[in-house]
Amino acid sequence: MLGAAQGVFGLALAGRMTWLAVVENEQYTLKSESNRVNMTLVPPRRGWIVDRHGAPIANNRTDFRVDIIPDRLENKDHVLALLRDLLKLPPEEMDRLVADLEHAAGFQPVQVAENLDWERFAAVSVRLPELPGVAPTRGFSRSYPAGAAVAHLTGYVGAASAEQYKQTHDQLMVTPGFKLGKDGLEKTLEKQLRGVAGQKRVEVTARGKLVAELATRPDQPGANARLTIDAGLQDYAARRLGTQSGSVVVIDCLTGEMLAMVSMPAYDPNNFSDGISHLEWKMLSENDHVPLMNKVLQGLYPPGSTVKPMNGMALLGAGVPASDRVVCSGALRVGTGIFHCHKKSGHGALDLKNAIMQSCDIYFYEMVRRLGYDHVAPVARTLGLGQKFVLPFNSQRYGTVPDPAWKLRRYKQPWTVADSLNASIGQGYVLSNPLQLAVMASRLASGRALQPTILAADVRHDAPPLPFAPDHLQTVHEAMWGVVNGGGTGGAARMLIPGVALAGKTGTAQVRRITMAERAGGVLKNGSLPFKMRDHALFQGFAPHDKPRYAIAVVLEHGGHTVRNLDTPAIARDVMTYLFDRDRAMASLLEGEKTWGGDIRTRMAAETAAYRAAASAPPIAVGAQTEFNASAPTDAPAVRAAADADVATAEELANTAAHGNTVAEDGTTERDAP
Repeated sequence: MLGAAQGVFGLALAGRMTWLAVVENEQYTLKSESNRVNMTLVPPRRGWIVDRHGAPIANNRTDFRVDIIPDRLENKDHVLALLRDLLKLPPEEMDRLVADLEHAAGFQPVQVAENLDWERFAAVSVRLPELPGVAPTRGFSRSYPAGAAVAHLTGYVGAASAEQYKQTHDQLMVTPGFKLGKDGLEKTLEKQLRGVAGQKRVEVTARGKLVAELATRPDQPGANARLTIDAGLQDYAARRLGTQSGSVVVIDCLTGEMLAMVSMPAYDPNNFSDGISHLEWKMLSENDHVPLMNKVLQGLYPPGSTVKPMNGMALLGAGVPASDRVVCSGALRVGTGIFHCHKKSGHGALDLKNAIMQSCDIYFYEMVRRLGYDHVAPVARTLGLGQKFVLPFNSQRYGTVPDPAWKLRRYKQPWTVADSLNASIGQGYVLSNPLQLAVMASRLASGRALQPTILAADVRHDAPPLPFAPDHLQTVHEAMWGVVNGGGTGGAARMLIPGVALAGKTGTAQVRRITMAERAGGVLKNGSLPFKMRDHALFQGFAPHDKPRYAIAVVLEHGGHTVRNLDTPAIARDVMTYLFDRDRAMASLLEGEKTWGGDIRTRMAAETAAYRAAASAPPIAVGAQTEFNASAPTDAPAVRAAADADVATAEELANTAAHGNTVAEDGTTERDAP
């Protein structure tokens, strides 16, 4: 019986061994191989973003970095002390690291150090068995050579959020060193730019000590994205805005290609990609110039007098002869209200051309009052106002081209004569973004329905002609030439290049209520007002005037025409000069930067230092902490609040019913123009 029992046990043992060795051979072979060989994903190199000439706007640089995976971290104090000694980390970096580990998601890599030299990187690599949870990585980091000048164009890359990982459970999302697009083109072109991850295989002992590196599968880099942007022009325009809060858009009048799309001030995308600190995020969020906003696409402003050439096209198209005159005495009585021109003494008798040149409000009040704004609104839409453009951005806001039907839907109120007069000078309910102003300039210049494009692969060469008579376009072109070169309101935009003249139109948009008491005592100048109370300053135009090639729009938030070399005409002049004579343009820029506190990087560094030194700045340990709750800049709470406030201000001004207080009655569309 004992022998039989031993025999049964022996057969069972042999059967089990046979089952393990034969039937489950593959499973345990794989587990054994998994214990012997560690396989990790290698983040793919992102495709470059390059300009129209192939110059890099966003590229990659070699990077040796060390991260910690919180879920895998053991004996935290020992590991941090060893990393401090190996990497020679200063106390403030250790404080930042401890704070980041406390707030990070368990799987989310926390940066210890980046841009390491080989010696420090190797020192960590050889001590890995003593550093559970530490992940040294040899890879590539995203770099933006132009920094803040391209921030709102490219956006930036960053580590995946907890929500993004939970949606996909893609292991690449939690691989140290991997970053994906968070905003701008980096986000919308993510699929094209990302590439395919590689695999790294190493043989290790049971204790995890490295034995040998095995064959690896290299990553497949992402595809490059070529833009229509001129990187040199982009950088120049950003610098030329100086200390102003505003935007510049330049469009090729032959194709609709966007050559520059600048919004300033801005953030440095390199800082966001590396992990922005709590201090910098707080500073950017509290800045009243809203550097987180892409003003080109998200900023909505009353276009002011920049719409007067467009209104001229509407008048001509409705049968109003260009020679018809209106006598401007400085004020126009309509019903019980008196509507003022920006020139208190009046302009006298003016035809269409001179009304545009002198930016006479009374002329357009009277003509649009006779005609009705129903004849103007369709022309505004034809020229691009209120229009949505197919561009690789998720942050466009489209503004408003009002008419009686729109007001009835929106406010359940009938359209009034005051509404027409407000709209006739680009105020009231009329709102547009800077891109739409640039499109309007390009369509007026070319006579074609150009569509703005920013990806080189999307450029169209078959824009249809607009339904405007050539002689009407010619009349408006001559008037816009006169604005700059014939004694009009934009003389400061006159170019000094032989044979090249800029045609354009200045504008001012009121953002505050001016009381009758203030009018009686003298309207306050913008220079004596707080920043947020100053008028917006605008300019749109094209060059050369006789054979248009480039169109431009410049919008300065609360610019108020207060500093001549930082006003819209001078900025437009220099940006356009760059396209025809770079040396002359650079000389003008360098002279100006001496009085503005230096170039963009210098001013941003000084601003950060001043903010840190302020009493309200957080302690270093808190300020240096990485801001894990930072949203994409264009979706930041500060941006939404600023955008909503701008629209609310415009609507509040437009909805005021009391006579003597409406925008048109104030007549300030060129109040402080040169």
